[in-house]
Amino acid sequence: MAPPPPPELMEDLVGEILLRLPPDEPERLFRAALVCKPWLRILADPEFGRRYRSFHGAPPLLGLLHRLTALQGDPAPRFASTTSLPDFPHPSSGGRRTRPLDCRHGRVLIHMLREKSMSYLVWDPATGDRHAVPKPGVDWLIHNAGVFCATVGCDHLDCHGGPFRVVFMATDDHDLLIKVSVFSSETGVWSTPVSLGSDCECYVQHMKDAIQRDRYHLPYVQPTRAAVIGDNINFTLRRGHAIVKYHVGNNCLSMINPPPHNAYGIALMVMDDSSLGFVFIEGFSLHLWSRKISSEGSAEWVQCQVIDLKTVIPVIDPGQVPSVVGSAEGVGAIFISTDAGLFTIELKSGRWRKLDEPGVYFNVLPYMSFYTPDHGT
Repeated sequence: MAPPPPPELMEDLVGEILLRLPPDEPERLFRAALVCKPWLRILADPEFGRRYRSFHGAPPLLGLLHRLTALQGDPAPRFASTTSLPDFPHPSSGGRRTRPLDCRHGRVLIHMLREKSMSYLVWDPATGDRHAVPKPGVDWLIHNAGVFCATVGCDHLDCHGGPFRVVFMATDDHDLLIKVSVFSSETGVWSTPVSLGSDCECYVQHMKDAIQRDRYHLPYVQPTRAAVIGDNINFTLRRGHAIVKYHVGNNCLSMINPPPHNAYGIALMVMDDSSLGFVFIEGFSLHLWSRKISSEGSAEWVQCQVIDLKTVIPVIDPGQVPSVVGSAEGVGAIFISTDAGLFTIELKSGRWRKLDEPGVYFNVLPYMSFYTPDHGT
């Protein structure tokens, strides 16, 4: 006599099990959805999606784009997956020159070089949505830009669709003033540029120091990924890595001196307490600083962590010093390039993982998003 079939799991229990599937491999959810119709029904329920994102918190890292310095040309127009999903070209492929600038809140910002119809493309890899952004009204030689969700009250766990902003920052090559303009997807236009110049003592001193050297040391904006904390978007300048902060609500610019360092490459990041983090490598030691705000409102840089990379990540030639090339907010991860490849290191656990082969990485842009069954390409 055949034994009776095992009792079916209660739907609520199945939901609790599926809720705990790790989000950094989207195929797990897709495979689970193919098991049976009840599981598909659970996974397709919008309420499950909301619970899944809330349970796991920060969106997982799904892929990377990167850019090179101007002298090194442009990287291949591909989206490098960090999961089991294959790499795929991004929508600006097809022989056109492009340069990725930012990945944030489920969107990718791409500079469309030599395009007449648009200056930037905002692309959602999960949904395939694309939005053309016109050229801003600022003359520039070197610039940077960031994209972020503009939905009021959004927790940014599942940003797909909805309004967005593009913040453009550049050093005007004529008057050497740092200027910012903001594009709104709701109005379709850029705001009137706001400047940082002679009204900022910190900037004036920075200019004096640069002029005493040569034009190469002038305060041009560094084209590395910005750090967005609330209404503040933080960029860095090329020499000395001074930080320029743009406050969206007040439409004003200010300047922050960086912590003491002697590094060529740095990265800004958002710390767990929502403070501004500053990361760099000197020798083979990774240094992490945080800008802490006191109860009185004063701010100071505090060193949080020093990691000896010799015992952490592979290096082939000890004479080749690793470099910081980016960070991923919410997961406490730093991207480091060595002659052995591109690696990510988790600051809390010290765990590292190889992401890509050796290359010339200047600025690594992490694409972080929940990729659930209701969002498929």
